Amino acid sequence: MHVPPDTIRSKFSDALSCMYKREVPLYAELLDIVRLTNERALAANPALWSKIARADGLADYNCEPHCAIRVGTPAELSWLRRVFAIMGMYPVGYYDLSVAGVPVHSCAFRPTDRTSLEVSPLRVFTSLLRLELIDDEELRLQAAEILATRRILSDRAIALVSLAEAEGGLSLDDAEEFVGQVLETFRWHDSARVTAETYERLNGVHRLVADVVSFKGPHINHLTPRTLDIDAAQAEMQLRGLKAKSVIEGPPRRDVDILLRQTSFQALSEAIKFLPDGEAEAIIGSHTARFGEIEQRGAALTRKGRALYDSLLASARGEAGAAGPGYVERLESAFAVFPDDADTLRKERLAYFYYEAVPGAEWPVEDNEGEIDIDRCVEAGQVSARPIIYEDFLPVSAAGIFQSNLGGKGRGAYEGNSSQYAFEMALGVPVLDPFDLYSRIEVASQEAALRLIARNAIRKA
Repeated sequence: MHVPPDTIRSKFSDALSCMYKREVPLYAELLDIVRLTNERALAANPALWSKIARADGLADYNCEPHCAIRVGTPAELSWLRRVFAIMGMYPVGYYDLSVAGVPVHSCAFRPTDRTSLEVSPLRVFTSLLRLELIDDEELRLQAAEILATRRILSDRAIALVSLAEAEGGLSLDDAEEFVGQVLETFRWHDSARVTAETYERLNGVHRLVADVVSFKGPHINHLTPRTLDIDAAQAEMQLRGLKAKSVIEGPPRRDVDILLRQTSFQALSEAIKFLPDGEAEAIIGSHTARFGEIEQRGAALTRKGRALYDSLLASARGEAGAAGPGYVERLESAFAVFPDDADTLRKERLAYFYYEAVPGAEWPVEDNEGEIDIDRCVEAGQVSARPIIYEDFLPVSAAGIFQSNLGGKGRGAYEGNSSQYAFEMALGVPVLDPFDLYSRIEVASQEAALRLIARNAIRKA
């Protein structure tokens, strides 16, 4: 009997959390901050309890719903795609971070249906290094040679992946071993695979390049719990002396949350041992990559809503970006035109909604032409509607978090290098369109709500 992919993902998520707590002791304090701010938010607004209970797929706000890793080659990306598929996680969305000066492009591996998200919401934001964006040809070739000699999965992990693909799943014992073997791929290693001199050259191109190329595998650089009040969490981080970002990435504070807001504390500087250079002894140095991050999620926006969001964000950022003076004020001013009540967001089709029949509703409301009208059903109180939670990421926000924790500034030379085709060729499959996923959930919920109302009417007829 095979273990369900959702169960394997849940086991892996728990194991990942335990490992990261041991590796980064400060992470335990981050979880305490989230727990405290969530308790305070619920105490101040008891109505949030019902909101959490009814939310799409995230009943526990104190879990770690996402992490991030970075790989160096197409082969590594393809292998991780196969690994994640065994956990019921699939590539969603294409993110070109080169537009913000980071030489990677990415996707999110995550569950794609409500039921799976409710079991475990783990998502892994996975970035592929773009060596072609390194100007120094000699260093680019050297980096490629270094990456070509590493294997990020153990022989046993590879065997278990092949077994799961051949047999359509894993037994309980094999699933337990699979989780343990794959966990090693995400573990931190304090020994570099390069000399100190090579590391410094890679670091000079971009700290992310050094992070990807210099080590045994794609160690996770953060785990991210979800909070009910990211502004309060940011203030608590600063109160405790954590080096938090000065600006929260994403949209401004609103009554109806939209998309994703993120903040983080500065990455840790960790001791590493470099390879000896010739006859010299190994050098002990330091590497800065792993950090703490918190997120607050809101409604998933439609294509129309996202277009409005992107234009307003671009207007607020201007040439100075989020680092410029008065950014928070510009952001709030720009987003004043974005509707901030759920009913308007729904009626103007700016956000996706999940529909449910209200108990006792007897017949769908029709429009003037005799067609069933979901909007009239909502207005008549026969159907309830709540925003579908955004499960994906924002490229500008992700790049902002990367840059603030890698200590570097964006490079304009990387801009205009989007290549979803190249990424999908490396991945081995097309990425799924997140808008299509949200739309399908919305349409399916409408149809289910109307079917239930119709059945109620037939029973009473």
